[in-house]
Amino acid sequence: MTSALDAEELRSRLVAPNGPYAALDVVAKTASTNADLASTGGADRTVLIALEQTAGQGRRGRTWASPEGGLYCSVLFRPAGVPAAQLPWLNLIAGLALVRVARSVGVEASLKWPNDLLLGAGAGKGAGILSEITADGSVVVGIGLNVAKLPADVEPAPGGLAPTSLEDLGAAELDRGELAFRLLVELAQLEGVWRKNGGDAVESGVLEEYVEHSSTIGQRVRVELSGGLEILGVAQRVEPDGTLVVRGDDGQNHGVSAGDVVHLRPA
Repeated sequence: MTSALDAEELRSRLVAPNGPYAALDVVAKTASTNADLASTGGADRTVLIALEQTAGQGRRGRTWASPEGGLYCSVLFRPAGVPAAQLPWLNLIAGLALVRVARSVGVEASLKWPNDLLLGAGAGKGAGILSEITADGSVVVGIGLNVAKLPADVEPAPGGLAPTSLEDLGAAELDRGELAFRLLVELAQLEGVWRKNGGDAVESGVLEEYVEHSSTIGQRVRVELSGGLEILGVAQRVEPDGTLVVRGDDGQNHGVSAGDVVHLRPA
């Protein structure tokens, strides 16, 4: 069973001077934590957690199912000194934090580029990430993690990924307060090292760790691009700027900075 979140306890552990965050709030329900934070103009490393979202957003305007029993968290970052071209790494860094948390409760986890956490041997989708740049240049990183058993009517993710959760896969610990704490600690650690290195994914070590946990590299994939275009081929690597390189069936290497990736079974 999952527990309610104690906002005061999380603030005492995570908000300055005891922790790396500037502010943290917990709400029972909201439309979208990303939308709420994007409209506040808050300080660097401001956190908003919701127990339920009624209008959670995924990539490309899709709806993200956010039933009660999950963990829905957004963090506003203002990474001074990091070039704009490196900001997409915040999305991938959030994925690394999720992998660390899932593994800490005994659930195998990997990452499907650019924003899906895959859980268990069946590689079901256990979390999604959406990063958005606001009008004032800050970045809001939203994370939706499936914690409790999912309702039967949750639809598959794009590409047919079956939804799953930590409880569905027998996680050893399901205290949402502790999960939120671990997630935010891991996120702050990864983002902090990356920021200190000016957003350099190589020097900060985040590229190496991402490659280690990537389920996309080496896979035959279909990349669905805007305008109905697509690339078929094999994912080769992730570049230092976060771009995915796919060796297409046309024999050419294609750098993909945005798109939906579907893992295909070998021909």
